[in-house]
Amino acid sequence: MLNRRHLRIKVLQALYAYYQSKEESFRRTENDMMQAIERIYDLYIYLMLTFGELNSIAAHRVEENKKKIRPSDDELNPNMKFIDNELVKMLIENKELRMISEDIKVNWVGDDHQEMFKKMLLHIRESETFFEYMNNGQSDFEDDKQFAINLFKIEIANYPLLYDFFEEKSIQWMDDIDLACTMVVKTIKGFGEGSDNSILVLYKDKEDELEFVRQLLRKTISLDKENELLIDDLTKNWELDRIAKMDIVLMKMAITEFQIFNSIPTKVTLNEYIEISKFYSTPKSHTFINGVLDKAIDSLTKENKIQKVGRGLIN
Repeated sequence: MLNRRHLRIKVLQALYAYYQSKEESFRRTENDMMQAIERIYDLYIYLMLTFGELNSIAAHRVEENKKKIRPSDDELNPNMKFIDNELVKMLIENKELRMISEDIKVNWVGDDHQEMFKKMLLHIRESETFFEYMNNGQSDFEDDKQFAINLFKIEIANYPLLYDFFEEKSIQWMDDIDLACTMVVKTIKGFGEGSDNSILVLYKDKEDELEFVRQLLRKTISLDKENELLIDDLTKNWELDRIAKMDIVLMKMAITEFQIFNSIPTKVTLNEYIEISKFYSTPKSHTFINGVLDKAIDSLTKENKIQKVGRGLIN
């Protein structure tokens, strides 16, 4: 499920697009952001459904081989371990997964998709992961489960054609795919024999998380001029137009969060934006941002603009 860092990244992406856009349509920016967050779940479901597709194509391949005029002994009596994998069967038969897939209209229907999975299956059959599983002499649920995890981590999640498909669907999914993959692995690890196996939800607390992203987006925009003046004052040796645009957006978000979310500790906010900057800005940005935000905390504290309560008081 989503964590606060990923939500901050979604706000960052939305704000960066907003400041770069000539239209600066706040309503459109917010709607696009909310849609982008919801679509992370589409990515998760797409990935969850890959197991069933591979199983179906493998089963069809076995039946077609048996229909050959002169099938070999291996074709008449194939190793069915991959097709009979118990964990994959649970995914295929999971009513919740099927209902969610139908509800959000996520599926792999279509000749292009099937062709991709045929190529993926051929790739998997040549892999060490597949060979070891098919020939290890074990036959139990835990072996099937561990294979499903390994197959996903090593082969499915890294398959180039799958990446191409996701990139075409949404360029933002390249930032979301690690989270979605983590959700898939967590889901599989949670499955057990004879238990009620559930599909993960996107939010831990949907109302709270959506309120967080809305407020962070709206307040960063409404405090834009004020935050920009503060950054300008704290970077006297730098002209604002010399500072990377991404750095400025990150600092505006952090300065807003310091003031608006009184239950979030200042150090948590500071550390979060420093970590995000390591991935979304220049190599030295995190050091620069850390220095400016430290000064911002001192300045805002003196002006009594940072007031923490409850958990926010923790240093």
